[in-house]
Amino acid sequence: MITSNGYVLDERPERLGRLEAVPASLRDDRDALWERIRRDGYLYLGGHLDPALVNDFRSYYFGELEPTGLVAPSGVAEGIDADGEIDRGLTRSTLFDEIVPGDQYAALTSHPTIRGWFQWFLGDDVHLHKRRIIRHTRPGENGIGTATQAHYDLVYLREGTDRVLSMWIPLGDCAVETGGLAYLEGSHHRVMAQERAGRLKMPAASITADLPGLADEYDTRWLVNDYTAGDVMVHSAHIVHASTDNVDPARRIRLSTDIRYQRISDPIDWRWQDHWSDEDGL
Repeated sequence: MITSNGYVLDERPERLGRLEAVPASLRDDRDALWERIRRDGYLYLGGHLDPALVNDFRSYYFGELEPTGLVAPSGVAEGIDADGEIDRGLTRSTLFDEIVPGDQYAALTSHPTIRGWFQWFLGDDVHLHKRRIIRHTRPGENGIGTATQAHYDLVYLREGTDRVLSMWIPLGDCAVETGGLAYLEGSHHRVMAQERAGRLKMPAASITADLPGLADEYDTRWLVNDYTAGDVMVHSAHIVHASTDNVDPARRIRLSTDIRYQRISDPIDWRWQDHWSDEDGL
């Protein structure tokens, strides 16, 4: 049973499917990749990063947060949940004052295998938005607001270009049961049509936590996958996506980061040029 924010996803074939990874034969074909992202709204690049790169950052992240009570002392490298109360004030200060503005996070998000890929794919010098988000979800958390609700990124990035691309990076293995990202198949086509018609000039907000209801409304499927360390997802600003609940029986904490790159020559949303904070209003 797959859930998101406590809602049970409909697992019939017409409502649930698997993401399609880019075949190895197309990985170096930029035109084919552009055709694919226009068609699907996403590029699933399996094994794009060295697994050691993301696993080393995972170990660093949970090592920094160990004093908060988040992780079991014997499970820091793996990010095993301590299953107890945490010091929320210390968690917040460690995350926003140390990890987010820190050198380790900057090195990961601007790594040549990431920045260089965007330069190649976009055919221009690129800009990485300074507002980069790290999320961790403890196993057993459920109910509205615990998993990422259905949304598309453009509603949060309206002051710049709509040609910004997001990269979602699972920081460690991330199966569906650990709270991986899910995409609403083909939703970017409907969203772009509604944007062109001027019907979606809404405030920055999620669409809904009710993923099965949204799949019925769009008459389409949620696409999921079991991600492994080194996989990345690149997606357009228009495709609707969300995450599943973390019900990992091994009590692994789900950890991921999402970052945004664009051509430096396109308009840049000025509100995204400061470090991420839970009080930045975005």
